[in-house]
Amino acid sequence: MIAKQETNMKFTISVSALQKQLAIINGVISNNPIVPILENFLFELKEGTLTITASDLQTTMITRLPVAAGADINVAIPAKILTDTLKSLPDQPVTFEIDNETFVVEIHSENGRYKLAGENADDFPRVPNAETNFKMQLPAKILASAITGTLFATSTDELRPAMNGVFFDLREDASNFVSTDGNRLIRYRRTDLKNSQKLGVIIPKKALNLMKSALPNDETPVSIAFNKSNAFFRFADTQVICRLIDERFPDYENAIPANNPNHLTVSRTELLASLKRIVIYANRNTHLVRFKISSDNLFISAEDLDFSNEANENLTCNYEGEEMEIGFNAKFLIEMLSSLESKEVVFELSSPNRAGIILPTEKQEGEDVLMLLMPLMLSSYA
Repeated sequence: MIAKQETNMKFTISVSALQKQLAIINGVISNNPIVPILENFLFELKEGTLTITASDLQTTMITRLPVAAGADINVAIPAKILTDTLKSLPDQPVTFEIDNETFVVEIHSENGRYKLAGENADDFPRVPNAETNFKMQLPAKILASAITGTLFATSTDELRPAMNGVFFDLREDASNFVSTDGNRLIRYRRTDLKNSQKLGVIIPKKALNLMKSALPNDETPVSIAFNKSNAFFRFADTQVICRLIDERFPDYENAIPANNPNHLTVSRTELLASLKRIVIYANRNTHLVRFKISSDNLFISAEDLDFSNEANENLTCNYEGEEMEIGFNAKFLIEMLSSLESKEVVFELSSPNRAGIILPTEKQEGEDVLMLLMPLMLSSYA
């Protein structure tokens, strides 16, 4: 009895504090992990700080919080059972008791006891070390804006892995964050983020999605480091480590057309609202909407011949250039316009079969957003 007591380690923590930190990293854990140990959170307690790690081998998230404990603890705890248990408990202090020999975990609440089978912490994959000379720092809200402004345009095509993430093109004069799926391209530039050396890396979208949820929308500093195969992000009590996509990103600068003499200026909110109505009547596969542009009028129309559906609207605009008719994917346009905050947007166009550029008329200091959208073929250009 006495010997068993010596093998048991305890710590106490509030349900809400633990649940909050687990919610940040829980998204890392895959439903079908490569190895069974990755179904667990790694709990490491040392000198009153609890470090919790979740990983799928490609992405690792780590969070830290202070706890009351009398000894160091290392154990892997099943993630789903633990999170489901905490969700159903009212906020209160709970005590974790871990048997160092069998790795059995007992959770003691005010009115209950819950026993689950943990695993040896030594079986959990080790976290990579950031052995690199390339480091940078930026405010959390700027990184959050860069992720939010580009992530939606990444590709889901696994045959084009280079497009399955956001390209961090870090230069001495500015930092560019670029995404593309082959039909549209987003370049989010920060002229106030300059680097001592040039670097280009592709960060996978899963890691960025997790960071997007975890990043605070304030000036909290985010430290970033890179080595040949991994990116390391650290902010507040959270750390994200992810493997880089080892592919060559498309030459995005050459994809941006330089000569666009036709300029359409229109209210972003009015156009967005119109597109949300018109797309209901568009072909369900192509989401094609037709823009017929003249000096002060934008005529938007869509039709679905299979169901005899059609709709059109007129919007007031300011247009400089030759009258034009051009087709776009309304679904893509809605996503792009929704990511902007400017009252008006400018479409820079050259011809109905060449990419159009969308620019916000208002910019925050140090921010430069450029969006490119490939047109869809129209049956006729009337």
